[in-house]
Amino acid sequence: MPRLSVFRSNKEIYAQVIDDVNGVTLTAASSKEKDFEKVGTKSEVATKVGRLVAERALSAGINTVVFDRNGYLYHGRVKCLAEGAREGGLKF
Repeated sequence: MPRLSVFRSNKEIYAQVIDDVNGVTLTAASSKEKDFEKVGTKSEVATKVGRLVAERALSAGINTVVFDRNGYLYHGRVKCLAEGAREGGLKF
């Protein structure tokens, strides 16, 4: 089963859907992309990134993932990204 991996820095947030068996990134989204609108608080931006990665995963035929928070607490921006991905249609 693919996993949704999260990385956050002080300014940006990144999300990838990774297939661990083959070691391949299936889809990704971040707040650092050229056409991404960073309007609002960091938490609102994280929610948008979550929705974006969910949209891309669903278009790639992935609807169920394992959420990997990479050691970050499930709080703040990480929680907002997860909620945005759930709103976008991903199940985990």
